Amino acid sequence: MALKVYVIDNGGQWTHREWRVLRDIGADCKMVPNTTPFEELDVDGLVLSGGAPRIGTEAMKLGKTAEYLRKADFPIMGICVGMQFMAIHFGGEAGPANVPEFGKVDLYIDEADALFKDLPKKFVAWESHNDEVKALPKDFELLAHSDNCKVQAYRHRRKPYFATQFHPEVEQTENGYEIFKNFLEVCKK
Repeated sequence: MALKVYVIDNGGQWTHREWRVLRDIGADCKMVPNTTPFEELDVDGLVLSGGAPRIGTEAMKLGKTAEYLRKADFPIMGICVGMQFMAIHFGGEAGPANVPEFGKVDLYIDEADALFKDLPKKFVAWESHNDEVKALPKDFELLAHSDNCKVQAYRHRRKPYFATQFHPEVEQTENGYEIFKNFLEVCKK
């Protein structure tokens, strides 16, 4: 039986690609609005999509995301604004990037952990962000960075919560499918 993973739609331009990649690698996947009640999330894992809202002024456009993060006992992966919201929710900081990134960047893996298991220590990733995580919350650890963004990926130390600033769902990101496959492995546990 396939793992059930929902993609929370935060209005990102590539949200449908997150759904498609997960479906292509064998997940029973569905896109749902970010206003979906937590009780309707009968899932093995959740992806918080990227989106257009600016984290400093439009976080309210992320619907029930705070409730999902507060109540979930299943794995969650935040992408772009989903990552930024997760950081703020748990006491970190996010805001305007010193150098907004758009296009290909070199991604450096600092800690392979589950998300980057068996992947190269450096590969190309696709960026599209004006905001970024400025400081990690207390219970989180850094997994990756780029030359202009010191927090490209992180994870919670105890909960199965992961996040990426870059977009693993687009074809320009090397190893994107493998990152999602690694997330599904976490969802199996």
